[in-house]
Amino acid sequence: MNSKSQKFQKISIKTKRLIVRNFEPYDYNDLYEYLSDKETYRFEPGEPITVETAKNLCNERSKGCDFLAVQLKNKVIGHIFFSQTEPKELMTWEVGFIFSRKYQGNGYATESLKSIIEYGFAKLKIHKITAHCNPKNISSWRLLERVKMKREGKLRQDIFFNRNARGEPLWLDTYEYGLLKIDLENHD
Repeated sequence: MNSKSQKFQKISIKTKRLIVRNFEPYDYNDLYEYLSDKETYRFEPGEPITVETAKNLCNERSKGCDFLAVQLKNKVIGHIFFSQTEPKELMTWEVGFIFSRKYQGNGYATESLKSIIEYGFAKLKIHKITAHCNPKNISSWRLLERVKMKREGKLRQDIFFNRNARGEPLWLDTYEYGLLKIDLENHD
């Protein structure tokens, strides 16, 4: 499957408790609920969004599948970023996630992340899945390790999201994670 056909593919993955699916324009209230929370941006770039921004994001995200909504019953409780990286011939995808604080600690992120990993290796014939997180974001790197991703390194001061009062970057470190299909096969 080439990346162009993957770009517009409708995705709907059912797990025990969740549906991982393409965003729809009507998801904006749920998206606004967790992306308007300042605490969401503790380890992420950006700042709390408005309802209008949430509407625009949902409209944009509904036209592709780089961002997938994670739905519990009739509510979107978070999302997964899942996108092929360049160069395409390396068959590598990057994964990331943000979940509403109200729904954290219940295994929803683990359940949905496992489902997208399984989908990627089975349907998209992915070679490798990568992820990055702040070393201080303990719950995120523990989640990555729960889904069998392996820490491949620590990048020192490789990114910044904010600047200090003098306009200088506030550099952050990043843990880099990777997962190959053989890593999952060796755990069965």
